[in-house]
Amino acid sequence: MAKAAAKKVASAASPSVERRPALAGRATSATSVKVEVLPPAERISLRAPEASVAALSKALGLTLPKKPKTSASKAGRTALWLGPDEWLVIDEAGNDPLTNCAEVPALHSAVGVSHRNIAISVTGPAAEAAIASGCPQDLSLEVFPVGAASRTILGKAEIVLLRTAADAFRVECWRSFSDYVFTFLSEGARDAAV
Repeated sequence: MAKAAAKKVASAASPSVERRPALAGRATSATSVKVEVLPPAERISLRAPEASVAALSKALGLTLPKKPKTSASKAGRTALWLGPDEWLVIDEAGNDPLTNCAEVPALHSAVGVSHRNIAISVTGPAAEAAIASGCPQDLSLEVFPVGAASRTILGKAEIVLLRTAADAFRVECWRSFSDYVFTFLSEGARDAAV
């Protein structure tokens, strides 16, 4: 009897925990736009001086972009230019960019932000209009072409925006703002479909 009770107490003290992504599986569609939460990805916030960029680029397997509003992609990994010495690196191939950067002796700061961010896809002919419903940035294809990236706002939340195709965007936001951003984009999609 005592063994059974001790075993029951031990199993209650160490419950199994399963991490579920915020907003997992949420999606909404309107006539010409779809908004859906993307699968989890590995992410780092990377800061480095110009002298370290070549070594970091080699370690990450892609050339870190050096011009405003640009990005670079290779083999499921994307680096978004956020400032003169700042990038958001996203890996959707299951590799860890933080581990790659740890091998670089050149001066840099790489911080894992995988669990901080949520990615939301906005696709379709009205994707630009859906995002523009709350983003003051000019998102026209001429000004914000495929591959363009920037830190901006959507409503009251800071986002990082990447144009992945003529009619597709990736919206990165902090987990704590994800419900607000998803709802805002869903409403923008419904408005754009009218």
